[in-house]
Amino acid sequence: MNRNNQEWRGKSRGGAFGYNFFIWLIKRLGISAAYAFLGLVVLYFIPFSPKSTRSIWYYARNILDLSLFNSSWFIIKNYYRFGQILIDKTAIGIGLKEKYRFQFDNYEAFLNILNSGKGVVIIGAHVGNWESGAPFFEDYREKINIVLYDAEHEKIKEAVKKSRQRLDYKIIAVNTGDISHVLRIREALAGGEYVCFQGDRVLPAQPLTGDKVLARSFMGKDALFPQGPFLLASRLKVPVVFHFAMREPERGYRFYFYPVEAFPRNSTEELLDIYIEKLESIMGRYPEQWFNYYRFWQS
Repeated sequence: MNRNNQEWRGKSRGGAFGYNFFIWLIKRLGISAAYAFLGLVVLYFIPFSPKSTRSIWYYARNILDLSLFNSSWFIIKNYYRFGQILIDKTAIGIGLKEKYRFQFDNYEAFLNILNSGKGVVIIGAHVGNWESGAPFFEDYREKINIVLYDAEHEKIKEAVKKSRQRLDYKIIAVNTGDISHVLRIREALAGGEYVCFQGDRVLPAQPLTGDKVLARSFMGKDALFPQGPFLLASRLKVPVVFHFAMREPERGYRFYFYPVEAFPRNSTEELLDIYIEKLESIMGRYPEQWFNYYRFWQS
């Protein structure tokens, strides 16, 4: 397949109207009512978001090896889970944290790294709901920097402005027209702050690394991963933590923190290999929480 036909373009679906509608629904009728309404949204997205639907179908049939019937049902489950996570993120953001339960793996080790005084690279993925952890890191909020592509950054700014909420972290916007974000990342790490990347999406011609990607086998098929986050962490010799926040039944979330041990000996490619190992483990437990809605694997 031609790579240009399967790339993520740096912008995710959704807008401020839907975001603010669900805020209204949650405040007026509650979280359960928002979940119920979500069923209608899912039925809309299946036919009217064909590229996303095709990508879920490919994932179900070719990666998870599901039957035709189970793949069809998986599309519904995946969209519904994604919608639930967006509702949860909104509810937690407006102060309803007590409506949820949370578990943490390696939490103390993670906090020890944050409290070390060093800059830290935190790498996640488009799985689960990483923003659900915002209330637990209030003491570190001013040091958290999220690296986002400019199109996503603009969408978030619009939604936050209209909802009059506070943004719980700083954003470093990646614009393919300049390299200012590279300087901001280096400054943040040098100042003992935390820089958070998503390690599972590639955008063409990133100034951080040129157009460089690393090919790896992921869940049994070849895929491309961005070199940037792993190269940066390797060169600057800063601590690295892989982080995944996964939704569980009964409004539960489980946070997985994987500090990379003996880091100075790890090269860029070794870091990526460790990341893929952890991400594959997560996807084995939560297969329906894969939210890369484009053709991720090379066929």
